[in-house]
Amino acid sequence: MTPLDTMSDEAFERRALAVPQRELGLDGLARFLRLYRSGSGDYTRDRHRWLEGATLQEIVAEVEGRDKPAA
Repeated sequence: MTPLDTMSDEAFERRALAVPQRELGLDGLARFLRLYRSGSGDYTRDRHRWLEGATLQEIVAEVEGRDKPAA
């Protein structure tokens, strides 16, 4: 197996796409790439806006609340 740090970007992409292609088939791979392609916008700027004024305790409480089943 070729170490990742010596693998070209092209070879890495080919190997990385082989797994979803094997599991999903060509149609599934095309759908996956369409759904998870790079989007537009500035995530870092948007994240700063979303989190502006939020405390660490508020963020932790929200994440922990997602793990609890709905009543």
